[in-house]
Amino acid sequence: MRFVIVVLAVLLSIGFAATARPPQAPAQPNGSALFDRSCASCHRAGEKEVPAPEQLRALPPEAIVNALTTGKMSSQGAALSAVERAAVAQFLTGRAPTVAAVVNTPANRCTSPIPTTSPATGPAWVSWGNDTSNSRYAPQGGITAADVPKLKVKWAFGFAGITTARVQPAMAGGKLFVASDTAELNAVDPKTGCVYWTYKAEFGVRSALTVGPYRSAGQTGYAVFFGDQRANAYAVDTITGKEIWKRKVDEYATAAITGALTIQDGKVFVGVQGLQEEGSGGRGQAACCKFRGNLTALNADTGAVIWKTFMVDEPKLRGMNARGFEAWGPAGGSIWSSPTVDMRRRSVFVSTGNAFADPVQPMTDSIVSMDIDTGKVKWVYQATANDNWLGGCGARNGGNLGCPEVQGPDFDFSASPLLATSGNRQILVTPQKSGVAHALDPDTGTMLWTYRFGQGSGLGGVWGAASDGVNVYFGVGDGQSQNPGGVRAVKLLTGEQI
Repeated sequence: MRFVIVVLAVLLSIGFAATARPPQAPAQPNGSALFDRSCASCHRAGEKEVPAPEQLRALPPEAIVNALTTGKMSSQGAALSAVERAAVAQFLTGRAPTVAAVVNTPANRCTSPIPTTSPATGPAWVSWGNDTSNSRYAPQGGITAADVPKLKVKWAFGFAGITTARVQPAMAGGKLFVASDTAELNAVDPKTGCVYWTYKAEFGVRSALTVGPYRSAGQTGYAVFFGDQRANAYAVDTITGKEIWKRKVDEYATAAITGALTIQDGKVFVGVQGLQEEGSGGRGQAACCKFRGNLTALNADTGAVIWKTFMVDEPKLRGMNARGFEAWGPAGGSIWSSPTVDMRRRSVFVSTGNAFADPVQPMTDSIVSMDIDTGKVKWVYQATANDNWLGGCGARNGGNLGCPEVQGPDFDFSASPLLATSGNRQILVTPQKSGVAHALDPDTGTMLWTYRFGQGSGLGGVWGAASDGVNVYFGVGDGQSQNPGGVRAVKLLTGEQI
């Protein structure tokens, strides 16, 4: 009996010891292996506009987490857990992020009441082009050339955990609206920089912001309209910061919204681009390519889809690529910029990007006119034919159906069409990545004049022009040339350089 008691005591002590032992911490993910699996194929390939690992190491770890969570890499980061995203960030930067996902809560909250001034009155810049013709012109801006050297910083607003904030703000109703890759929209006091309210979108905001009217319960209000990096469009009330509606305008995995939404005639016009497929599809590690650039018209009050028009034909299976994955085409025709609305002709104009995959298409690298009510194409002006370009592909595909037979120059349009008016004459002017501006008759799409403002290249994109009704002004990109930058002015009616 004494022996049995001793044995039981020993067994009980072992059980208590096992119970008291602290649980083992789960194994930490291998950041290096995760980077090799999910990121390296692009970041070690030397493609343009894709930072190499040594460049990523210079970033804050929070910026990498944010890019994988709500930013431009969110489609790649969707397959990773929050802990795994943090492990990738720590591997690249050598530092652990302070939080698993960046949430920016501005400390400088306004204590004064939120302004309720109508955005239809007072000083304003309400959209990418400041009007639906995308003129980018303020006839009474209030600042002269002589004032510019006197300007000083009054206040600054910081975005935590990111390295880019490329969203053009909007100013209306006594409030300044700002957004960034943090996926947050903030209403700011333009005099002090304090924050009235913050709205959290689902993913990072890349489009410029547009302020326009909507109706609810028979009353007219004003909303901030914008798009995110996963092709969601939003309407948020300018006074309360409450979401009015959110609409997924394209279900394709790489679809995103870069161009500002244009509001006119009770409709919201949304262009969609597919950068992620274009940038990496040529490496052949998955089926490609199926993205189709499109313009979608939504109801401004509800977000309901009115019509959708695609810029390329529906893709078909063409065979297999060099790695044994399905090769599809056609694809591409992204709409990068804000649509332009012409109520005189009841037309909406967009500029399109290059094709991603064969066969070639008639509406890539083009200016396209569509009916504002139905989306039916009225006319097409193609500036560069046969421009099929896909990241990771060589000059010729060498029998690899995953790449274009001949790699094009990547001369898509990144700028909005500009509908300029001089007296009773209207001209549609759009600069192209080729370094050439095209002036068209808005009724027919007939070319009126062209003007070379820069050398042009695949990285020669410019995001817009401006016109005061007399001249047209172009910014020069030419980032790959020996003489980048600058501004050119030409006569609107003739294209003659001033």
